[in-house]
Amino acid sequence: MNTAIKNVVIVGGGTAGWLTAALLQKVVGASINITLVESEAIGTVGVGEATIPPIRLVNQVLGINEAEFLRETKATIKLAIKFENWRRPNESYFHTFGSPGKSMAFCHFHHFVNRAKAFGAKASIWDYDLNYLCATQGKFAHIKAQDTVLDLPYAYHFDATLYAQFLRRYCTKLGVTRIEGMIESVQQHPSGNIAAVTLQDGQRIDGDLFIDCSGFRGLLIQQTLGVGYDDWTHLLPCNRAVAVPSERFETTVPYTRAIAHTAGWQWRIPLQHRNGNGLVYCSSHMSDDEATHTLLNNLDSAPLGDPKVIHFTTGRRRKQWYKNVVAVGLASGFLEPLESTSIHLIQSAIVRLIHLFPHAGIDSAAVDEYNQQSELEYLQIRDFLVLHYHLTERDDSQFWRNMQQMDIPASLRHKMTLFKQNGKLFREQNDLFLESSWLQVMTGQGIEPEDYHPIANTLSEQQLMNMLEQMRSVKHEPLANLPSHDAFLSHYCQAK
Repeated sequence: MNTAIKNVVIVGGGTAGWLTAALLQKVVGASINITLVESEAIGTVGVGEATIPPIRLVNQVLGINEAEFLRETKATIKLAIKFENWRRPNESYFHTFGSPGKSMAFCHFHHFVNRAKAFGAKASIWDYDLNYLCATQGKFAHIKAQDTVLDLPYAYHFDATLYAQFLRRYCTKLGVTRIEGMIESVQQHPSGNIAAVTLQDGQRIDGDLFIDCSGFRGLLIQQTLGVGYDDWTHLLPCNRAVAVPSERFETTVPYTRAIAHTAGWQWRIPLQHRNGNGLVYCSSHMSDDEATHTLLNNLDSAPLGDPKVIHFTTGRRRKQWYKNVVAVGLASGFLEPLESTSIHLIQSAIVRLIHLFPHAGIDSAAVDEYNQQSELEYLQIRDFLVLHYHLTERDDSQFWRNMQQMDIPASLRHKMTLFKQNGKLFREQNDLFLESSWLQVMTGQGIEPEDYHPIANTLSEQQLMNMLEQMRSVKHEPLANLPSHDAFLSHYCQAK
């Protein structure tokens, strides 16, 4: 017999647990009771400090005041990621949240840039990207313009621990029940469904639907239900990270830095009160001591604590919803934070669950749809991450030589070949990354299209150059009136 869902139990706090509680309570909380179980004795990974623009929509749904959010989480603005040393040492490019120029109905703007290059123009797609221009000049403000060509998409860097605390306060005000305690045992129905969890103090917490936010261990989805794990180490071999906070810079740049090293890459994330730093690496090519030494010797400010080593296996749970358990966050899988997708995967998992929420009882069709969508999302993000590693000219270490030579997914190879032949880009259904993202990374990593779309030939050479110069002027025009990133933060956080 199918049981109506009235009592939802979230196992684990942190960003995954409290963001789950916040969205569920805000959207469907009137018809369910939500209980979150967490223990202060269990630490969180807490390195997911960079985000992508969809988080702004989540904050809007939750009714969160942006200035308060920035103030409470010590957040800064993120316009882009700067990739350094990925194609070759001492070279860099930006992957921004914006897009170059303004595309036509059947022809992306970069085809016009590529045609201009064909007759010797020194054009770059980033010359026409407002996000890039603001990032490199350290400027930001909310731009209110009628023309979408001046859109300035952005996300945030924030302190993940402060973010979880912010969400906890938000949820408590909305009526989410929090229970402090360590789970001692899990009780199951004869069907295999989870019936309850029991804490060390003997308290039993019953539920109809359980959300597993217990991190890498997957207390319910793996340790209890044993759904299995798809290991993607053969495509993304980095399996460890060492992280350490450091003193804040005098100036906070509005972008994340991703700096490639001999066996992985380093992140630098600017916050209002400190900086987040970490090195993602492959343990078969770099020891923990080497990684720690590399990280500490490549900080731009003094460390504020001892480095912490984190072990992980890239991949995903084979079923992220099984029986009456939905895994969210690290319990559902892990993709390294190269494109800042960790928190987004939490958001999308919850939104997907809300769309398919089993208020009248769990049915197999909804579970199958949830799992199918989850798998596709992970696969598409995985391929985008593989692109960064595989499309490199580095040969200074065996790690990078292996990445060049590995057998990549056919879907990714097709995308690369299509772009190489004629600059064409097609976004797969529900792909998180837009055409402009694929464009910037493939261009930045060194693919030069051999041809361009014939629509670009509809303009004469002079008309084309005039059009490009006009677009360049439009994109540059707002810069003179924009404040610095730090000036914006200081004024905005105090004024609201």
